[in-house]
Amino acid sequence: MRDFDQRRFAVIADIHGNSDALKAVLEDISRQGIESIVNLGDHLSGPMAARETADLLLSIDVPSVRGNHDRWLVENPREDMISIDGAAYDQLEDHHLNWLRQLPPTLRLSQDVFACHGTPGSDTTYWMEQVSPEGVVGPRPRDGVAKEALGIDAGLLLCGHTHLPRRMDLPDGRVVLNPGSVGCPGYIDDMPVPHVVQTGTSAACYAVVEKAGDRWATSFRHVPYDPGRMIELAKAARHPHWEARLATGWVE
Repeated sequence: MRDFDQRRFAVIADIHGNSDALKAVLEDISRQGIESIVNLGDHLSGPMAARETADLLLSIDVPSVRGNHDRWLVENPREDMISIDGAAYDQLEDHHLNWLRQLPPTLRLSQDVFACHGTPGSDTTYWMEQVSPEGVVGPRPRDGVAKEALGIDAGLLLCGHTHLPRRMDLPDGRVVLNPGSVGCPGYIDDMPVPHVVQTGTSAACYAVVEKAGDRWATSFRHVPYDPGRMIELAKAARHPHWEARLATGWVE
């Protein structure tokens, strides 16, 4: 694994087996002259190209944390998996699953950079968003976000899981950052109540982070790519409803 350069690096998350989106993002990162990347989990689950995605991630060997879908792929029996986990599992070999098993739930990249998938204590909890009883997704109050960060002295706190690119500055100056989703710009979930998350763009999203003195400068990059092959793979895997979210970022 390469040395991690915390002065300027890319943050990726929630690829969900979309290898073409991942390739587009990695090419864009290279064009920016960025050599260090951190990956915040949910790498493979989806009705697309789990094996291709796993092989690509293994080849670049970047610091990575385990997402909730990564955990479910190695903890749940095949017959108990939800459909997108099962679709990915059927493409994977033992060495792919072993890689997922060894991923940590959280990662300290340096004294000042902390990474997780959902929150420091849960891979299924939204850090900067909340869901109302009616299923409306909106920003979580800042005191609730800060409470999740208690005991973590890093200045930059990285998370994924919601697929929504967002930055929140805490009262003490720490920054919580979600880079958005590389490969799945919209989804439906039933926890804590049924709700829809949709970004409204088909572009693959990631974040660039740069140390600016004693502060963090951050930006989001939305990279256009052709989702056509991924849509056809999803249809072949009996997930035709993924066409809308991959092509538009909206959920039908």
